[in-house]
Amino acid sequence: MLYFSRWKATLTLLTAFIVCAFAFPNFVNEKTVQSWPKWAQRHIVLGLDLQGGSHILLEVDSNAVRKEKVEQLRDDVRRVVRENRLGSPAAATIRGETVEFRVREGVDPQLALTKLRELSQPLGGLLSATGQRNVEIVDAGNGVIRLTPTPPAIVERIRQSVEQSMQIIDRRVNELGTVEPSIQRQGVDRILVQVPGLQDPTRLKELLGKTAKLAFRMVDITIPADQAQQGRLPPESELLQGSRSEGRTPYVIEKRVMVSGEDLTDAQPGFDQRNGEPIVTFRFNNNGARRFAQVTQENVGKPFAIVLDNEVISAPVIREPILGGSGQISGSFNVQQANDLAILLRAGALPAPLTIIEERTVGPGLGQDSIEKGKIASYVGSAWVILFMFVTYGLFGLFANIAVAINVAMIFGVLSLLNATLTLPGIAGIVLTVGIAVDSNVLIYERIREEVRAGRTPIMAIDAGFTRALATILDSNITTFIAAAVLFYIGTGPVRGFAVTLGIGIITTVFTAFTLTRLMVALWVRWWRPKTVPI
Repeated sequence: MLYFSRWKATLTLLTAFIVCAFAFPNFVNEKTVQSWPKWAQRHIVLGLDLQGGSHILLEVDSNAVRKEKVEQLRDDVRRVVRENRLGSPAAATIRGETVEFRVREGVDPQLALTKLRELSQPLGGLLSATGQRNVEIVDAGNGVIRLTPTPPAIVERIRQSVEQSMQIIDRRVNELGTVEPSIQRQGVDRILVQVPGLQDPTRLKELLGKTAKLAFRMVDITIPADQAQQGRLPPESELLQGSRSEGRTPYVIEKRVMVSGEDLTDAQPGFDQRNGEPIVTFRFNNNGARRFAQVTQENVGKPFAIVLDNEVISAPVIREPILGGSGQISGSFNVQQANDLAILLRAGALPAPLTIIEERTVGPGLGQDSIEKGKIASYVGSAWVILFMFVTYGLFGLFANIAVAINVAMIFGVLSLLNATLTLPGIAGIVLTVGIAVDSNVLIYERIREEVRAGRTPIMAIDAGFTRALATILDSNITTFIAAAVLFYIGTGPVRGFAVTLGIGIITTVFTAFTLTRLMVALWVRWWRPKTVPI
């Protein structure tokens, strides 16, 4: 066990050096690091509790998800009715959370029921074996068929909305230029957003709070807005308010969406060449460009509205057909408003509205205080461990202290390699790892003492100590690693930070305690040929 071939010793030292080297960028000026190659620009990101920042907990509007699900089911029913000539599509209406359809006279109700049952699919896909379906269909008699989304289908849709929202939130936050935002799911319908270093969350809340559903719709010019406000609204139109920049002017807007914001491929802030006002330029994909060209060709001289979250941000008149698949949005924006609108359009629309239910801002002073206290705890704990090991085990204690120092450096190296976020519980995990690492060395050294008392020679005692302590070291560290894995799997936020540093520390501990310490002891034995064991 004490024999190390040259290649094995070199590989051990090289591994320790390379892993420790990844921690080096954390101690170098950030501007200097930015001039290095991309692969070398890896460092540990301080968490919200260490450098301050914004903490926002969002909740998906489950009522809006249910409403959208029912409206989608109604549209599907109308499509089936129209394709199979079962009656008037308008006969499909919404009653609460149920869609009702009355079969036209002369149409076989069983035929209609059979066709509509095709809308009920196994939840999770055609290969799902749960037996649950997405729509419950009931024949209410008298030619009335009721279709209701099942509770599991609603839960699944909420889950999908949360996942889509997380992706869109990630794109929006990254557009702000912030460093390493943390976006995590909490429970069924909540999303936790943490942005370290962001002290003013106002702009962030504005970006996250907007659904950003963009639509291009025609203005209904058949009725003035003041008459529509008195209740004379056409059935296929609705009354919408203009944005603040538009003076909250009321508009009568057709419900039919001419072109959806989903067809946008890019949006960028810019300036109008005629008057220098901030604008947002946009570009459609092929489908959107073709549809937009058709709409503008058919409606030259008529106003159309650019609607964002049921608010008219601009209502220009179509002067000529727009055939290039691109255009611009102007609405008396300032520079930041134009930039924020471009961010929202590029990131895409949220599938459902989000509500801010918790908000916290951590100042940098509190984070600095946490760092200082973490340093003090680390220094004091490490100093006592080093003193104890040196007093108790002498030269072998020095070997253990060197191994523990390399162990901590390797932890920082692995965290840097992963671009991990270090939190205060993460620091606690590192401090705990120091104790675990020392414990492994104590097991080895106490076993060596027992072998010496049993009358073995120094070399045989040292070799037996490392060999027979291995099983105990692996057993204790594996059980601790399992606990860390469970904490990481079921925990969130700070608990995961603690679990990550503890798990990495256990892996590096096994490497340093059994491989690196053994290499140092083996080299000492080879050079000094001891007659006694200095423990």
